[in-house]
Amino acid sequence: MREIVFDTETTGLDPQSGDRMVEIGCIEIINRVPTGRTFHAYFNPGRAMPSGAEAVHGLSDAFLSDKPAFADKAEELLEFIGDAALIAHNAGFDFGFLNMELGQCLRDPVCRSRMIDTVALAKTRHPGAKLSLDALCTRYGIDRSHRVKHGALLDAELLAQLYVELTGGRQIGLGLVASAANDAQAGIVIVRERPYREPRPHAPSERELARHAAFVATLVDPIWAQAR
Repeated sequence: MREIVFDTETTGLDPQSGDRMVEIGCIEIINRVPTGRTFHAYFNPGRAMPSGAEAVHGLSDAFLSDKPAFADKAEELLEFIGDAALIAHNAGFDFGFLNMELGQCLRDPVCRSRMIDTVALAKTRHPGAKLSLDALCTRYGIDRSHRVKHGALLDAELLAQLYVELTGGRQIGLGLVASAANDAQAGIVIVRERPYREPRPHAPSERELARHAAFVATLVDPIWAQAR
């Protein structure tokens, strides 16, 4: 099962009021295991970066000035995500910006039926707990010491680890059942040698028989004697 974990950075909180996406980071996972394939891009938003947003992600007007527009990277992004499910933390926010940018360059929006929200998953597993990415990484022991500011690819990498934990833990990526099924389908028979062990004795010893007989002799009017 192929899935894409992604995160975005933006100029603000509302794509409908003119805010734009300035960074996206995507991590490919198959059967809950990262494959090493990623997509990462910065975008020139065509507008000034508010100081509040820059304080969050550190992306300045000067840094973004020579970056491509989203439209220039849209085809490459769509090719990378394909038809996979898309996982994000507070996914409605990221989908809102992704589909706004796709609409700006006359591309079809990504259907929200493909959306998996890790905030919703965490809320189900930990009702009443803090649901920020930082708080959940701390809960699951995911190292985030290198996360000084928000960054789309870094946050997607952390989120990929968190998603695995929220959906059952790291062991679900081992694929043992699938591997066995594939071997059987391919006609592969795996023979595992086991060391020979002598059978364990199960018959009672003479001493045990004698002790049992002595115990039975102490019973008064046993029920099995009444049935004779």
